[in-house]
Amino acid sequence: METANIILALIFGCIGLAYFMYGRRQKHMVARYCGIGMALYPYLASSPWEMLAVGLVLMLVPRFVEV
Repeated sequence: METANIILALIFGCIGLAYFMYGRRQKHMVARYCGIGMALYPYLASSPWEMLAVGLVLMLVPRFVEV
């Protein structure tokens, strides 16, 4: 595994944990599920660019989607 993959997985995993905790406390379902997704998707991503693109999309989804 490349160093960039490890660093991005760590960064997005921490941000995902924060999104999950925020979603749980505020009862915001979109943020909660995006947090879970951000914590799990680095295991499936194969390149740093793919990981960065998916991470940025998951970070922006709670901003624009309301349920």
